[in-house]
Amino acid sequence: MTAKIKINISDLTPQFIEGIKERYASRKVEIQVSPETDEKRLDEATFWDIIHQLNWSKKDNDEAILSPAVSKLADYPLRTIFQFQDLLSKKLYLLDQKKYAKHIGEDAWQESKYFSVDQFLYARCCVVANGKEAFEIVLANPSMMPKNLTFEPLLHLAADAYKMKVGKRFNYVHMYNYETYSNQEGWSS
Repeated sequence: MTAKIKINISDLTPQFIEGIKERYASRKVEIQVSPETDEKRLDEATFWDIIHQLNWSKKDNDEAILSPAVSKLADYPLRTIFQFQDLLSKKLYLLDQKKYAKHIGEDAWQESKYFSVDQFLYARCCVVANGKEAFEIVLANPSMMPKNLTFEPLLHLAADAYKMKVGKRFNYVHMYNYETYSNQEGWSS
């Protein structure tokens, strides 16, 4: 016989878990998190508004460039920080394709030549960090990839916002793997 128990995450206490363990000691448990219909998702406009907070006037100080965006994201509920990281991972994944890698400048992908996977990831970060319009232009036309420009700190934005908000290390596996070569379809041609 299968027992189905619905409980709010906030009510999932150590005592409740101990009670379940005692009652169903030898049984397997399946955990399913149901989406709430009233849960507000991070939309594209808010994502790009946070990106727009990057302070490019602080040219040689990555932390200062990132700081306003980190603060803005930290003002949102925790779920928004996770959703931001998922949207960022999706955008970086979409750019993880050979057709974009061929246009990043002196470190561009070439057959039979060393290619820095990190450099390409940071170049993709630069595209997103330059905002919605730049992202859409590059997505439509790979030759518009910024040449010899990177912005690795973008990868830390959500983690920094999380740490600012809760004082703990961000330990989250984002929705898309954005490491170079993860988008297998984008590298197959």
